[in-house]
Amino acid sequence: MIDPALVSALSALMFVIGLGGAFTRKNAIIVLMCIELMLNAANMQFAAAAVHHGDATGWVYTLFAIAIAASEVAIGLAIFLAVYGQHETISLDDVDVLRN
Repeated sequence: MIDPALVSALSALMFVIGLGGAFTRKNAIIVLMCIELMLNAANMQFAAAAVHHGDATGWVYTLFAIAIAASEVAIGLAIFLAVYGQHETISLDDVDVLRN
């Protein structure tokens, strides 16, 4: 069995990489992928805690988080397509739709 501390360390590393990418990237698709990486890190931690404690609550949280991640991707891509249709770019520096 894998040590829960190793899973927690890997999960924390994945979350930090996703957080750093979400704050530093300018392409909206890459930012969306970094947010997905952060959600997957949280899912890994939920699943590891469920296995470690022998409780099904972590698996339920993981299923809800996966459903939220799927809806976030669908809505995010729809917004990116609408922005691209108006501005011909999805660079987060070039798009200032909410400011007007």
